[in-house]
Amino acid sequence: MKSPVSSFQTFASDNTAGVCPEAWAALAEANAGAVPSYGDDGWTERAKVLIGELFETECEVFFVFNGTAANSLALSALCPRYTSILCHAIAHIEADECGAPEFFTGGSKLIPIPGDGGKLRPADVKAVFGRGHGVHHPKPGALSLTQSTELGTLYRPAEIRALAELAHAHGLGVHVDGARFANAAAALSASEGASPADLTWRAGVDVLSFGGTKNGMLGTEAVVFFNRTLARDFAYRVKQSGQLASKLRYAGAQWAAMLESGAWLRNAARANGVAARLAEGLRVLPGVRLVLEPEANAVFVELPPTLASGLAGRGWSFHRFIGEHGYRLMGSWATREADVEALLGDLKDLL
Repeated sequence: MKSPVSSFQTFASDNTAGVCPEAWAALAEANAGAVPSYGDDGWTERAKVLIGELFETECEVFFVFNGTAANSLALSALCPRYTSILCHAIAHIEADECGAPEFFTGGSKLIPIPGDGGKLRPADVKAVFGRGHGVHHPKPGALSLTQSTELGTLYRPAEIRALAELAHAHGLGVHVDGARFANAAAALSASEGASPADLTWRAGVDVLSFGGTKNGMLGTEAVVFFNRTLARDFAYRVKQSGQLASKLRYAGAQWAAMLESGAWLRNAARANGVAARLAEGLRVLPGVRLVLEPEANAVFVELPPTLASGLAGRGWSFHRFIGEHGYRLMGSWATREADVEALLGDLKDLL
């Protein structure tokens, strides 16, 4: 039977890539024999220890199946139902999670805030605190940031710290949607020497949704509480929401292997490098304009309609993301240099 795998899908999303070799080998290793269920196994315990070591602090760690659950459950631990969640206007929790944060919090209202480049600044957030009058308006409960953002931009440690200090001063918890946290960590480690700790708890982050799927794992994300008091009874939230895996060892084994081998950071750096190489090739093509300089593994580009339809006609899949002619092209751990050259070659032919 012909394989359904196609390089034409590779730039559509970093979700289109398969499971990376390190995670796949870990799944096979965990598949031998019988071990205790529901996380009482050595792999899961080892993964939690490694995450604490990665962030250089004691933290509470829980594994769930996907990013929507990670974000929504984390926010439910921060927000009573009468509160609101401040986020960017194009944040994933606002635009792509089907009301899951509102559902899991029992009614917390999302307050979308515009900001240049997919990022929020303190001035953007400050304006929200003056809205409403008393109990007639939801009480702000959490600030949710996305790292890297939906536009592929990055929050530096000082930027996170400024936002977190503002949020904490108003009694808000700080959540980070880190579906692509690995990409941000790889980029900022290389450019500024920033560590995972610098990008999270040292900057004031209370809880992180640490993405595994987009980084090459299968069906696992980690919810990491740096403010450990917020994790009280969180295990019950995970169970009640149907996110507690009976065979949790398969998640733990993947995380342990990825962290011990360093594959989590290599995969992210590779995806970032793909985006940089693609941007380099795109910027010299006539009629093609980069909307933003790529900082992680996303490239946003304006394509004339004839080029966009021509690429689609040749089988390439990608998403319109900004305006009428702005498209997103994603690099993943599995994207090859040959894929980049093939896409650029088709663009040159069409031109």
